[in-house]
Amino acid sequence: MPNIIRLIAGFALLGGAVALFIFGFWPWGIVSILLGIIVLVTYFFNENMLLAQWFLRKDNMPKAKMFLDRITNYETQLIKVQHGYYNLLIGLIESRTAPMKSEKYFKAALSLGMQMDHNIALAKLSLAGIAMAKRNKREATMYLAEAKKADKNKLLADQIKQMKDQMGMMDKQQQVRYR
Repeated sequence: MPNIIRLIAGFALLGGAVALFIFGFWPWGIVSILLGIIVLVTYFFNENMLLAQWFLRKDNMPKAKMFLDRITNYETQLIKVQHGYYNLLIGLIESRTAPMKSEKYFKAALSLGMQMDHNIALAKLSLAGIAMAKRNKREATMYLAEAKKADKNKLLADQIKQMKDQMGMMDKQQQVRYR
């Protein structure tokens, strides 16, 4: 459902609730207020994005991809704040099947902007992993430093440490190869 229709329907339900209260139909007014609030909340939090995030947490990638595929044009169906998160979710799903193709989604998510620091850190950590897979140590080190700086609550500290250890192993492999 387009966002403008959600707003119109939400405010119409709230207006109808006020009318129901005025005419004395309290139970129907309460139901109408609850429905209006639910419709207005889906303006800010798209239901397909919420369901895709839930299935990602449950590690059910096909269902998460199915709900993200329901969003045909994210620029019109989502509010501007959600554009970065949409690209982040697509990148996370794509990274399971084709890691190198997911790089463009992570970069788009960072350029569109995200509000939560741990999501920025997750995108930069994923970009660091892609850079390591390409054997680009300088870029991987840069992304790791940015991810560590963005991870203020230390939610990804273990993953960042593992990534640094793997970069150290990458150096050892190169030294052995040159001998």
